Formats: sequence, C-alpha cells, structure tokens
Amino acid sequence: MDMADTFRLTLAQLNPVVGDIPGNADMARAAWTAAKEAGADMVMLTESFLTGYQPQDLVMRPAFWSEAMEACEALAKDVADGPVMGIGCPYHDGKDLYNAYWVLEGGRVRRRILKQMLPNETVFDEKRLFSHAEPQDPIKIGPLTLGIPICEDAWWPDAVCENLADKGAEVLAVPNGSPYYRGKVETRHGVMRARVEETGLPLIYLNMVGGQDDQVFDGASFGMDAQGELAFQFREFDEVIRHVDLEKGDDGWRIVPGEVVPALPAYEADYRVMVQSLRDYMGKTGFKKVLLGLSGGIDSAIVATIAADALGPENVRCVMLPSEYTSQGSLDDAKAVAERLGCHYDFVPIKGPRDAVTEALAPLFEGYAPDLTEENIQSRLRGLLLMAMSNKFGEMLLTTGNKSEVAVGYATIYGDMAGGYNPIKDLYKMRVFETCRWRNANHRDWMMGPAGEVIPVSIIDKPPSAELRDDQKDSDSLPPYEVLDAILEGLVDKELSVAELVAQGFDRDTVKKVEHLIFISEYKRFQSAPGARLTMRSFWLDRRYPIVNRWRDKT
Repeated sequence: MDMADTFRLTLAQLNPVVGDIPGNADMARAAWTAAKEAGADMVMLTESFLTGYQPQDLVMRPAFWSEAMEACEALAKDVADGPVMGIGCPYHDGKDLYNAYWVLEGGRVRRRILKQMLPNETVFDEKRLFSHAEPQDPIKIGPLTLGIPICEDAWWPDAVCENLADKGAEVLAVPNGSPYYRGKVETRHGVMRARVEETGLPLIYLNMVGGQDDQVFDGASFGMDAQGELAFQFREFDEVIRHVDLEKGDDGWRIVPGEVVPALPAYEADYRVMVQSLRDYMGKTGFKKVLLGLSGGIDSAIVATIAADALGPENVRCVMLPSEYTSQGSLDDAKAVAERLGCHYDFVPIKGPRDAVTEALAPLFEGYAPDLTEENIQSRLRGLLLMAMSNKFGEMLLTTGNKSEVAVGYATIYGDMAGGYNPIKDLYKMRVFETCRWRNANHRDWMMGPAGEVIPVSIIDKPPSAELRDDQKDSDSLPPYEVLDAILEGLVDKELSVAELVAQGFDRDTVKKVEHLIFISEYKRFQSAPGARLTMRSFWLDRRYPIVNRWRDKT
C-alpha cells in the first residue's frame, strides 16, 4: 500500500478556556507538534477551539472576534512546515459573523468552512450570534477528500452531510462542542449512524472536554465505519491526543480500528460531570479553595465529597453552624464526613448572633407570633457567616440545594442559597441518595478524595430535615421525595400537564401544589448560583420561564 492510500489524522480532544485565545492557541500548537512527530497529515481541533466554547454574546464583540481571527492567521504561519491544522474560530467577512472552521496549510489560511445549521434550543443560541452559511464544499487534503460538517451540521437528515457526499467527500469529520446530558453518548451514536447510512461514508466525531459555567463537554470522540459500527472511541471527560489511521481500499476509505472505550454508566457519568464542572469552574476563574456549610444532612455531605474529589480535601473547608435545633446526630454526622474526607472542619455556633438579631428586631416584631421569619433568620445568619469566611480566606462558597429543593423553592434566599456554585443543582433528591451510595462503593483515578465509605450510612438513612424548628422534617412541608421527584420530573423535565400526571395516579391537589411552588419560586432560581447541567431540563439556559406569571394549568 503506498502513501497515497493512507492518511493519518491526529484528533485533539482537549479542554479550551473561553476567552483565553493565546492559551488555546498554545494548546493547538502543542497538539500540532504531537501530530508532526507522529507523521500525521492533519491535526483536528474542535469547534470554536480558539475562543473556547460557548462564548455566548462575547463572540459578538468586534474586539473579541478580530483578536481571534488575527490569532488564527498567526497560527497558520506557526504551523507551516508540517501537518494541516483544522481549528474552530469565528470568521467575520466584513458583513456577517460566522461560526467557522479554519483549515491552515503551508503557512496560510487555505479555507474557512462555515457552519450552516445553527442550533437554537436547550443551551444554544447560535441564531442570535452567527449568520447561517450557504452549502459548503469538501476539501482535498493530500489523497483524501474530507467533508467537514460543523457540529449541528451533522445532526440534520438529508442536508449538509448528504450534500458533502454528493460533492465528492470520501470521509466525514465532524468537529464539535457537544455538552453532556445523561445518555448523550448513545444519542450521538444514533444520530451519526443515520448520517453514515445516508451517505455510505465513514465518519469521525471529535468532541471537546471540560467545564464551562454550567455545561461540561464530555469528549467520547469516536469513529464510525461505513457499516455504522464503532471503529474507536476515546475516554469520556479526559484530554486525549490520538492518531487515527485511514486506509483506502477498493470500496473507498476505511478507519483502521482502535480501542473502543465504553461510555460510563449514568451515575458515574453524572458524578464525573459534577466533579469536572466544579474543578474547571474553579480553575478557569482562578479560585483554589472552597468552603461550605456542613449540616449533617445528605446534600451538604455529597457536595463536600464532590469538592474533595474535584479540588483535593486540603482545599475544602467544612463549617458546622449549629443552633439549638441541630441534633447531636447531625453534629456527629457532619464531623464524620469532614474527618473521613480529610477536610478542614470549623465549628461556629449561631446562638450569639441569633440572639443579637432577635433583640434588634424585638421592638418591631412585638405582638407578632414567631413564624417562618425566625426560621429564615437562622439560615441567613449562616449565609452571612459563611460569606464572611469566604471574604476573609479567599475561598469560594458552595451552595448545596438539590434539584428538588431548587424546583419548589425549599431554600432560603440569601441564606442557604448564598454561594458561587452549586454542584448538585440538577440532581433530584432521590438521585442524591443513590449518588452517595455509588460514591461510597466506587473510587476512580480522577477523584482527589479518599476511597471507601466517605458518607456515613446514618446520613443516607435518616429522614431529611432543615432543622430550623423542633422535630422538623422535610415531609412536613413537601410530599415524600419519591413522590415529589416523580411529579417534578413530569412537570419540569417532560412538560406534562396536570391531567397527564393525575392519569398516572398522582393526587391532583398534590400535583397542583407542586406546580404552584415551581412557578412562585422562579424569582429564587433567577438569583441562584450556577451549577452542573446533567439533563436537558436544567434550571438556567434549558428552561427559561418568566418570573411574573399568572398562568396555571387548567387541566
């Protein structure tokens, strides 16, 4: 077989940083050097790699896109004597801005391939940012004619991929910025298999890794042969630079098979996302350490564990802030979590400051019976004390509300909602229990915390409570979590009507109560910390509801 019948493609599954154009260019150069050393014909980086992804409205600033374009043209000169480079970078043609993929060859920009299909659902707003391009042509690189559909371009049937095949593409190579949601790898396989069936061409799918605000890009780059079978698949979430060989035979090009690393099971993938999102949120914003209020409950226990796994236990401060309603069991459990994880542990009773607040307000509150106000003062004092420590020690405060609480507003605004990031914002309470059990039973090389049973079983088994009054349990205010979560999944994740949930066997009054709580809590979510996205209906970009809203389901 002569050289005209082979092609080596280096795939760079990397973790760029939004806005760090020089740093991302350095990463691209390093990948190109690895490709050159391996004798590759081409190195591919992901969609929007040079700017990082997603840049959102930042990409519309002329100073931003012009800096990115200049950097890309400079990069072309740096990679003149070696493999061709494909890299995502915006392109402004003097009139319109495009999401583009630049092909750099021989010291110059040989081609800019422009994205045609602009995603405008879930977390994507590309129609707001970019212009839609006309059909693009494939590009011949050495012996191979490559069709390069950019991310969304490959998701539409009978469209971009088919057009590229009709124009002579022999292999499809798709650069992506495709964020995680539960089950996403399988979804991608299904969609890309449909493109392979339409075109009869092998397909290479390159995805980025790393966290950006609420989203985590999970990698899992893969190749699919012309029969729709996986030829290789990279590890999820890890940076990988790998060289993939293509060979030309009588029936066209084929991918030389490599290792197929299976996708992670859902609980492990979700947990990795929560760890990765916090690690990158911290690393990319410059924070080194976190603190959190450790109550002895399950939510703060899993957040402390995620933080220890993301940053190392030595960078996590756990603070117990007890009142007279805090049980001895909670004190013991909180201390046990901190000790098992190896985190710093502080004990700051709130009785003194609480007495002072009560005294200050006594003349105004005279004649009013104690109610939720006094309960919330406790929570807000904890928020105040934790924020004071955050300021003093330069540690970012983590907040610990699960998706069930975030959905129904079972949290005190400016109290336990205070904080810079919420790792479990998209994790329903019943999944919190299962995630704790999973983490106790499993340890992986990407976890910086210790192995073993880090969350005491007593925490997992006890009835959840906010402990803001005597004998308080969450079930006093809310339906049992197994019922609440099922209703929330219906109303939030599936947008079911009240009637549909009643037909499934749920009590109508309970469903209406939950619906009411979801709608009236919108203002709290609007002011809540960002957190890791695990589903297609996370609270922020996936689900955008008005704060003022009188509509209720009449069914």
